[in-house]
Amino acid sequence: MKLLVFAGSLRKASLNRKLAKHIARAAEAEGCEVIYLDLNDYPLPVYNGDIEDQGMPENVHRLQELMRNADGFLISTPEYNGAVPAVVKNTLDWMSRKQKNGDSGGQLFQAKVAGICSASPGALGGLRALLLLRDQLAKLGMWVAPTQFALSKASEQFHDDDSLKSDHHERILAVIRSVMSFHKSHQ
Repeated sequence: MKLLVFAGSLRKASLNRKLAKHIARAAEAEGCEVIYLDLNDYPLPVYNGDIEDQGMPENVHRLQELMRNADGFLISTPEYNGAVPAVVKNTLDWMSRKQKNGDSGGQLFQAKVAGICSASPGALGGLRALLLLRDQLAKLGMWVAPTQFALSKASEQFHDDDSLKSDHHERILAVIRSVMSFHKSHQ
């Protein structure tokens, strides 16, 4: 199974980038082929139909190609003001646009699976963002794994080398295994 793993944060010291890297390593250990995606490597303007009409930004097509070749996503998102960060929404909005070959970008999401996680310094661990992300991905046609993971008090949960202090590994594996199970049953 080939998975795109990314964090919904652009900040270098982001808690969700740390969590996404842990998730990527765990998915690889479970036998998945993982592409860790740093959204900083694919900068996109805020979605605007006028930009699209003038010609699609090249990074849209680069990301769409990665999506086309992946079986699913593992996303670690922060929670900003009780919602999904703009970078996550904007990336998904651009991905849903017309592909280079003229096909709908929406086709890239169909029959694929997503596992969602979050990390937040707060007591809920980004849980409110997960509810909104789950809904958004489902509306795009993805199956979202029912198992999710929210890391509360995340600023206290990582060692200096960015590894997790507490043993949340089993809960993260549950998300990954749920994603793998869906993929296996829909091949």
